[in-house]
Amino acid sequence: MDDTNEPHQPTEPAAKPPRTPIFNLPGAIVATIGLLAVIYAGQTLLLSDSGVDALFFDFGFIPLRYITPLSEQGPQLFWTPLTYSLLHGSIEHILFNGLWLMAFGAPVARRIGWVRYTVFWVLAAVASAALQAVLNWGDAAVLIGASGVVSALMGAACRFAFPSERRATVPAHLNPRLSIAEALRSRTVVMFMLFWFAGNLLIAVGVPLIGDTGQPIAWEAHIGGFVFGFLLFSLFDRPPPELPSVSEEADILQS
Repeated sequence: MDDTNEPHQPTEPAAKPPRTPIFNLPGAIVATIGLLAVIYAGQTLLLSDSGVDALFFDFGFIPLRYITPLSEQGPQLFWTPLTYSLLHGSIEHILFNGLWLMAFGAPVARRIGWVRYTVFWVLAAVASAALQAVLNWGDAAVLIGASGVVSALMGAACRFAFPSERRATVPAHLNPRLSIAEALRSRTVVMFMLFWFAGNLLIAVGVPLIGDTGQPIAWEAHIGGFVFGFLLFSLFDRPPPELPSVSEEADILQS
C-alpha cells in the first residue's frame, strides 16, 4: 500500500452568520422619523418663542379657519390639514409618536410600499383633522402632531398584522388581509381595539396616560385616524409577496 503525502490545506474559517440589526425599519419609516426630527430640531434651535407660535399658526390645524370668510384670512386652510401632522410641541410628544410609528408604521409601510404609504399619510392626516373640526366646530385651538396618522396606521395594522395561531411565525406584513367582519371576529383585534378606545375615552375625560405631555390631547383626531385606517386600508393594500423560503426576522405584533 502506497502512502502519498499531500501538503496540508488550511481550513477556511466558518462564515459568520449575518448580524441582525436592532432596528429593522423600512426606509419610509426612517425617512418619516428623520423628517419629523429635523422639523422639531429646527423649530427648537432656530426659532424664538414667537417664531414657534407663528409656525404653529401657519402650519397647525385650526377649526376656526373653516367658519371664517376667505377674505378675512390667509391661504393656510388649504395646507394645514396635512402640515399639522409634521409638527410637535415637545420632545416627549415627538418621542412618543416616533415609538408608536416604529411599532405600527413599519409593518404597514413594508406591506404597501413607500408611495402608497405617503398617500396614506396625507389622507389619514386629513381624515383625522376632519373629525377634529366636526367635533370642535369653530374652535380656535391649534392641532399639531402625528398622533392621528399613527392611529390610522394602528387601524390599518388591525386588518393584517396580528397573527393567527396558525401563522404566528409569519412576518406581519405577509399575513393575509382580513375583511372588516373577519377582523371584528378576531379576539386579538377586538381586544386591542377595546383597549385603544378605552385609552382614548380616558383621555377624553381628562385622565393622564403614559406619554402625556401635559397639554390637551386631541382624542377626536385619534379616533378619526383609527377609523380611517381600519375601514379604508383595503384601498391602499396590495397582495403580499410570496413567503420567503428562508426564515427571516419578522415584525410580528404580539398582543
